[in-house]
Amino acid sequence: MLTVAPPDALELRSNATFEALMWALSRPGDSREMPESGLAAIAETLVDLECTVFADDPALRSEIAATGALVAEDISQVDHVFLSSLEGTEVQLATLRCGSALYPDDGATLVANVRHGVGHRVRLSGPGVDGTLELTLGISPGFWAMRAMLCAYPEGFDMLLVDGRSVIGIPRSTLVEVL
Repeated sequence: MLTVAPPDALELRSNATFEALMWALSRPGDSREMPESGLAAIAETLVDLECTVFADDPALRSEIAATGALVAEDISQVDHVFLSSLEGTEVQLATLRCGSALYPDDGATLVANVRHGVGHRVRLSGPGVDGTLELTLGISPGFWAMRAMLCAYPEGFDMLLVDGRSVIGIPRSTLVEVL
């Protein structure tokens, strides 16, 4: 008879965070609630020994390094980018990995703190969006222009936009129009 230990609090939290992230990416623009606020819970859920990561917050960088993941200073070489803010990052983010036609899954995942409900209005369309969806995010139009140049589906990068415990996913397949 096989006996399996019940999940502990850390595993339950990671599972709930992972579920929120997957639903957020499968329904672009819909806000999902995570069990804990901030980027650290996402890093704890997504990052493992096989990942290369960039984080602009020194405390988060230390937490990620403790997982055994490789922490890099060059975002053009990483799997995950964790940013405290997207303000003024267009030039730096223009070097994000976007995969290739043969290996689109080599594109990076951008995880950033972004205010939901304030800022610029955008319209989302594409897979997972029923028609179109309009929302307001604290992201500049310049960022969306840079993303449009980089994300020629199937190439591109996925985004997880965090505001406290709320997360909105925008996968590379989603078209974003600034209104």
